[in-house]
Amino acid sequence: MSARAFSKSLKELRIHFSQDSPASRGLKDFIVKAYPDLKKANPGLPILIREAAGVESRIIARFERGRERKVVVDSLSAGDVEQKFKSLVSEAS
Repeated sequence: MSARAFSKSLKELRIHFSQDSPASRGLKDFIVKAYPDLKKANPGLPILIREAAGVESRIIARFERGRERKVVVDSLSAGDVEQKFKSLVSEAS
């Protein structure tokens, strides 16, 4: 994934997944691959990554005026997670 700077209306990204669930594999693979470039392109954007046993794999974006949008990515491949992620952050434009 080629990272780009996101719109200023995107205020925060939160990523939750289970550290031992096979349903979280695609999200973990996506994070390992994409995080360094995302952070480099968006140094001021908080990207919070949380692992907890038994939680569903999800990405939550917080936009201006407190609006939040969540996508569940349980059991998706890293490529499918990337597509969901792109769709989610494109709402900031």
